[in-house]
Amino acid sequence: MPIKLKKISTNAPAKLDKEKTALKTAKMLAELDDLQNLLFAEGKHALLIVLQGMDASGKDGAISNVFGKLNPQGVTVKSFKVPTKEELSHDFLWRIHATAPAKGMIQVFNRSHYEDILVTRVHKWCDDKTAKKRMSAINDFEKLLTEHGNTHILKFYLHISPEEQQQRLQERTHDPKKMWKYNENDLAEAKLWKTYMKMYEACFAACNKIPWHIIPADQNWYKEYLITNHVFNLLKGLNMKYPTLPPASK
Repeated sequence: MPIKLKKISTNAPAKLDKEKTALKTAKMLAELDDLQNLLFAEGKHALLIVLQGMDASGKDGAISNVFGKLNPQGVTVKSFKVPTKEELSHDFLWRIHATAPAKGMIQVFNRSHYEDILVTRVHKWCDDKTAKKRMSAINDFEKLLTEHGNTHILKFYLHISPEEQQQRLQERTHDPKKMWKYNENDLAEAKLWKTYMKMYEACFAACNKIPWHIIPADQNWYKEYLITNHVFNLLKGLNMKYPTLPPASK
């Protein structure tokens, strides 16, 4: 069934207790630290985290409060911004493939290859025919990573409401701790909300062989709980084991 973002709440369930949920998150993060160490030590699997969402949806916060709790030796973060001149001289996945995670590593994409079928379509820098070709290439790319790189992929869309987004963007104009995030262009992009939602839904429909997780993001504590839970369950399900010493030679 197609994902319709308007029909999905951006808030936590009303009956969900914030403090109890935060405690569950903390407990999972403590265990996740051990699981990440096991992932690194075993060296058989890789994990790619894709974070997408509108400006101020909480991507940076998720990176800090979930993945920032883990051993930095085993986690890398790549933020994809406007392509450089060199990157534009290659195919659109060139810069993405170069940062795919090695076995034993967790790689977090703050925005990703999906920008090339989102912002480019919103601004009509990419026509529908080209976008469909790129969607097909993305599916092949993700299949390549999973089948030949033993890479597990979790794709998260941080689902924020336009009202909450506006509030957060305004905070950046007067909160000294958040002013560094202020970008005049963010307010202009926010006016294209409906077009972005349309392009995101098209993206979910065409690139769903590895499913998207829609994460209600108006409340950070709930967003962090859901992301942590997905990562925890995936790594726990790998049944990883620490390598043992080789048999002693006679």
